Amino acid sequence: MEQFDYLRFIASLLLVLGLILGLTWAFRRFGPHALGGVSGAKRRLSVVETLTLDAKHRLVLIRKDDRDHLLLLGGSASVIETSAIAKEGETG
Repeated sequence: MEQFDYLRFIASLLLVLGLILGLTWAFRRFGPHALGGVSGAKRRLSVVETLTLDAKHRLVLIRKDDRDHLLLLGGSASVIETSAIAKEGETG
């Protein structure tokens, strides 16, 4: 009976590894949009730039709709500045 238990263990391990590999392949093939992410719609939120200040703090510039927001992330999140952005193509 001991050899049968080892064989069953190895078969179960191969089955689980096969499932993991199959799910990994499917996720890479179909992408995160298959899980319900934004696919054809225009995204309203994006990370424009990040700057690491030290081990704990980071400045993050995000854009939501037509506004930029500068955030200081670390122990707690703080909004440093909020401003309207210039339309693309405008200078000054």
